[in-house]
Amino acid sequence: MADNKKAKDSKSGEILGPTYESGKPDAPLRWQQKLRTREEALQYLQTGLRYWYGTGHGSEKRKTEA
Repeated sequence: MADNKKAKDSKSGEILGPTYESGKPDAPLRWQQKLRTREEALQYLQTGLRYWYGTGHGSEKRKTEA
């Protein structure tokens, strides 16, 4: 699974291949059951929306903009 490759600075390193299990899950994931209250569900959705549609970079903090 791992290949040895040379970088531009001529250092040799190990590159990992796919590390996931192939195939499909046995049963659908029931993420909604983990959220007990309406507030927890809203917080979960707001956090997800912030990562998808926010202007920043999620939880990454930068002193200056890129």
